[in-house]
Amino acid sequence: MRITVFRRLMAEEFGETRAETLAKDHVLSGLDGRTVDEALAAGVPAKRIWEQVCAEFQVPVERR
Repeated sequence: MRITVFRRLMAEEFGETRAETLAKDHVLSGLDGRTVDEALAAGVPAKRIWEQVCAEFQVPVERR
């Protein structure tokens, strides 16, 4: 998954402003205690990050 696709999915699910805030501030235990932005910078695949976001925020399967 491309980062641009990931960012679009985040914005569609949470709204643009909240998606940006979550990416910057919310620490995900499934990403070794990193935020989305930190995980992306560390080279974690966007698909793995999206899966962790979906699990953490209980995104319905049909929107994953």
